[in-house]
Amino acid sequence: MSQLLWPFVRFLLLIEVAASVNFFHHRYEQLVEALFNVHNECPDITRIYTIGRSVQGRHLYVVEFSDNPGIHEPLEPEFKYVGNMHGNEVLGRELLLQLSEFLCEEYRRRNERITRLIWDTRIHILPSMNPDGYEVAANQDPDAIGYLTGRNNANGVDLNRNFPDLNTFMYYNEKNGGPNHHIPLPANWKSQVEPETLAVIHWMSRYNFVLSANLHGGALVANYPYDKAQEQRSRGYQRKSNTPSPTPDDKLFRKLAKAYSYTHHSMHQSPTCGDQFADGITNGASWYSLSKGMQDFNYLYTNCFEITLELSCDKFPPQKDLEKEWLANREALITYLEEVHQGIKGLVSDENNNGIAGAVISVHGIGHYVTSGDQGDYFRLLLPGTYTITASADGYRPQTVTITVGPAGPSLVHFQLKQDTLKGPTEKKAPATSLSSKALQKKVVPRAAHKKTQR
Repeated sequence: MSQLLWPFVRFLLLIEVAASVNFFHHRYEQLVEALFNVHNECPDITRIYTIGRSVQGRHLYVVEFSDNPGIHEPLEPEFKYVGNMHGNEVLGRELLLQLSEFLCEEYRRRNERITRLIWDTRIHILPSMNPDGYEVAANQDPDAIGYLTGRNNANGVDLNRNFPDLNTFMYYNEKNGGPNHHIPLPANWKSQVEPETLAVIHWMSRYNFVLSANLHGGALVANYPYDKAQEQRSRGYQRKSNTPSPTPDDKLFRKLAKAYSYTHHSMHQSPTCGDQFADGITNGASWYSLSKGMQDFNYLYTNCFEITLELSCDKFPPQKDLEKEWLANREALITYLEEVHQGIKGLVSDENNNGIAGAVISVHGIGHYVTSGDQGDYFRLLLPGTYTITASADGYRPQTVTITVGPAGPSLVHFQLKQDTLKGPTEKKAPATSLSSKALQKKVVPRAAHKKTQR
C-alpha cells in the first residue's frame, strides 16, 4: 500500500467510533470505577494492578492491555502512558481514561488496527500519578483555580523535579569518559524521593519499557530530551536556556515528537499559548532547563524513550471541552503508541538457546545502548537506515551484524553468542528462560489568561 495512503486508511479505521458517555472530570473514586468497568467489559485483554500508593494512601492504578495480560511475551514491546503527574494538569488523566475505554470498545468491535495493536503490544496506562494533588485542584472553584493549586503531591513536592539527577553524572561522563545510559542510582536515592516517584521508579525497573509519553498541560507542544541544560546560568524556578541539549538519539526523538504533533488536530500548527514551536515540538532544554525530571530519567536509567506531551493551554479545561479535546488527541495517542514498532528487535541467546539477560545492544555511531530483558529479548528504536549492531555480554564473544531498517516495521535481528573460552564465564545472575521456537518465529507487524507553563 502506498505510504501516502496509509495515514488516510488509519483514519478511516477509527472514524466509525461509538461516542463515549463519560466526558466528565473523574474524581478518584470515579477514576477507579472507570478503570474496573473497562476491565469488566474486556476481561480477556485487560488487567488492573497498582504500582504503589500516594502520600495519602490512594492507589496508583494501572490498566494493562494485552492478548495475554500479566505476561511478557518475548519480542512484544512494553509501552506506557503516564498522566496527571501534576495534580492540576488534568486533561491527560481524562484522555487516558477515554483511551482505555476506546481500546476496549474497538477491540470488541473487531477494529483491525486496534486488535493488531493489542495483540502485538503490551500497553500500560497510568491515568494519575498524583491523585492527591488532583483532589486538591478539583476541590477549587472551577472559575478560580490557582495556577499552581494542586500541582504538587500532598507533601508539597513537584514530582517532575523529584527523580534522581542522573543528568549531572551524564554531563560529567561526557567530559571525563563514562556512560550516558543505565547510570547507577546514588546510594541514598530512596530517601530523597516521594512515594509516588519511588513507585514509578520501581515500576520502570520491573518492566522493560521501550517507549513512553508523560501527559501534561499548560502549553501545546511535544517536548523531548534532554530537559536539563548542561549549564544553568540563573537561579529561577524555571531556567531559560534556548540552547538545545540533544541526546545521541536526537533525530529519533524529533521524529517521535512529530508523530504526535502532526496527528494532533492543531499542535503542529503551533497555536499560541504564549510560546511558538516549529512543528509543534521542542527540545526541553531549548525551551527552559529542568532538573530531576522524569523523561530524562527514563532515558538515562532504563531502556525507555520518553517524551513529554503538553496538551492544553488550560491546565484544568472545563468539562464541556473534554469531548473536543479527546477528538483532537485520539488519533495522535494511537499513532504515537504505534511508534513502538520500529527499529530492530530480537533475541540474544547462548549456544543452547538460553536467553541472555542484560546483554548490551550497541549501534555504531549512536552513543547510547539498550540491554536485553529477563528473557533475552531486546528492542532498539531506530530511524530507517543501515546500521552496524553489536551484541555483547560478560563471558561471551561479541557478535556484530550490519542490517537495514525499513519504515514499515521493526527488523528482526537475533544474536547467538558463543562463550569466550579465553576469559571464561563470569559469575552472574541466573540465566533467562530457554527460548522456544515459537518465540524465535514470532511475526513482526508493520506498522485561561496565559502564564508560563512548568513541566
